[in-house]
Amino acid sequence: MKACVAVKRCKPKSILSDIEQLCERGGLVKALDKDATTILKDNTSWHYPFPAANTTPWQLEGSILALKKSGFSDVTCVQSQTVVTNAFKGETLNHYVPVFRKYDIPVLYNFLDADMKWVEYRPKAKMRALYRIFPEGIFIPDYFFGKNIVHLPTVKCHVHTTTTGAMKNAFGGLLPSKQHYFPKWIQPMLVDLLAIQKEIHAGLFAVMDGTTAGNGPGPRTMLPVIKDFMLASSDQVAIDAVAAKMMGFDPMAIAYIRTAHEDGLGVGDVRDIDVVGDDISRENWGFQVGDSVASRVGDAMWHGPLKRFQGLFTQTPLSNLLIMGSEAYHDYYRWPRKDKKTFEHWRDTTHWGQLFAAYERGQEARVIEQSQPSA
Repeated sequence: MKACVAVKRCKPKSILSDIEQLCERGGLVKALDKDATTILKDNTSWHYPFPAANTTPWQLEGSILALKKSGFSDVTCVQSQTVVTNAFKGETLNHYVPVFRKYDIPVLYNFLDADMKWVEYRPKAKMRALYRIFPEGIFIPDYFFGKNIVHLPTVKCHVHTTTTGAMKNAFGGLLPSKQHYFPKWIQPMLVDLLAIQKEIHAGLFAVMDGTTAGNGPGPRTMLPVIKDFMLASSDQVAIDAVAAKMMGFDPMAIAYIRTAHEDGLGVGDVRDIDVVGDDISRENWGFQVGDSVASRVGDAMWHGPLKRFQGLFTQTPLSNLLIMGSEAYHDYYRWPRKDKKTFEHWRDTTHWGQLFAAYERGQEARVIEQSQPSA
């Protein structure tokens, strides 16, 4: 059976209607249950507004409009917080909060007991990695059961998974922060998480932003590249495979895509995916993951000479050193010395950056559409 992935080349002046059309072509109505609450799960890889690292405000707003137009009135957003991101800072700096307020979208936080509890779940599917990380049991938020979920990832590279997209977006929402200490298990973990999602959710869908894509050692230290594309699909494996192919990778050579395909959780072979919308047959962006200081330290820790000390840095208070090191490198070195300038250049000189600046000014959505020049 073939999967369907909708792909559209977009422009700032029509982005919200573009996303509505994309969701329609991608099968949003068929994929989700109208009687169930729909969770929006944004992707905040970094609380700073680095282009391609995070869900864009137009991606969030367009998805909300598409859901409401299709009759999904009960919509919430669930935010997660990792050892390297601050959810409150991220939703503010990336301009999600005005969108939530405009459309009266409740926001819940999976790390706040007042919003949801973590309960043990015993998956029916065979787990490839999660019991290795959580031998005491797999715990997930009780709020997720029986609800639709719409993932909002971006098109970007990742140092541990080559690419990252819809499947990786479940990482922060379904698991506590401990999973970040075990990158060598990350690819089979993504397969486990997709199997769990298929068991607990009423429906799954993904809207992926590639208006600016991330090349290099993501999900934070990247080179943003304007590409003007967005994708949508109910098949989490297929949308990741198509995005990977556009970036220039062989999807079936990426472990998490291949394994999910082999386990029947979705379609990873692009020959068995119907791409509807714009022609992408010539798209090959030649992206490469590469290395950063952080990724080289990680390689030494997980695969190199420091491998023997993994236990000390994952199962003792020394794990705080990893957190502090990552925060110091990204927030206090990379951002002020380099990445803030990259963001400002993107914001000031590109059409998507100017749209982001319009959200920063608090312009109404339809005004933004009407005021943007053609890209």
